[in-house]
Amino acid sequence: MVQDVYENPLISRYASRRMAAIWSAQKKHSTWRRLWVALAESQRELGLDISQEQIDEMRAAVDDIDFEKAAEYERRLRHDVMAHVHTFADRCPKARGIIHLGATSCFVTDNTELIQLRASLELVRSRLVSVIDALARFAER
Repeated sequence: MVQDVYENPLISRYASRRMAAIWSAQKKHSTWRRLWVALAESQRELGLDISQEQIDEMRAAVDDIDFEKAAEYERRLRHDVMAHVHTFADRCPKARGIIHLGATSCFVTDNTELIQLRASLELVRSRLVSVIDALARFAER
């Protein structure tokens, strides 16, 4: 299964490669991991017992996602976020106890969707500016 492109029957017809990448499983779940790293960094700054070594271990594994293992966990746990917490923890054993610490599922899902929406709108905006520019030049001729 391809993880770097969003899968949907309409994608191959209507979405650009860049837009499909923004909404891909790889981008979504690596963003979850970046959010967990940011959460751990903030918690460490606030005095929680989180070591720099744990944060570094997490940061090093942000893009290394075992989607097959996550699917196995999801079949067992019936929860997508917890499946990815466990998958990330398997990759970062020293950080196991701090991944997603004090957060809800919405922390990663909602914030990731906001990040994806912003990236999508920035892409659409840049392409719209190009279309407006081309139309303006065409109208001047």
